[in-house]
Amino acid sequence: MDIKNLNEVPAFTTKDGSEIRELLAHRNSVIRNQSLAEARLPIGASTQEHYHPRAEEIYYITHGTGKIRIEDEICEVRAGDAIAIPPGRKHKLWNTGGETLRLLCCCAPAYEHSDTIITES
Repeated sequence: MDIKNLNEVPAFTTKDGSEIRELLAHRNSVIRNQSLAEARLPIGASTQEHYHPRAEEIYYITHGTGKIRIEDEICEVRAGDAIAIPPGRKHKLWNTGGETLRLLCCCAPAYEHSDTIITES
């Protein structure tokens, strides 16, 4: 049985600049077709705009407030919001609030640096 605790999973930085803690994926569990991670963005920070040719993502905001752009659409987001990001769609996330923006990110197939294409410098 694979059970991972967020406080015991090491953090790493993704290609888009997010700090994540990968809870479950093929790298650390029996899961093979998706991944679940917690991402954190400090106050005033943002990810680099990017897209994933293969993976679809679900972001679930657990703490804080922010703004997300998917292609040309921009929306405010807050704790409790779930965001669908289809494969191939450029997206960027900003922390616009007064605390660390924290979110769960589910990717299918699992997150890989090689499936992340940065679209801004």
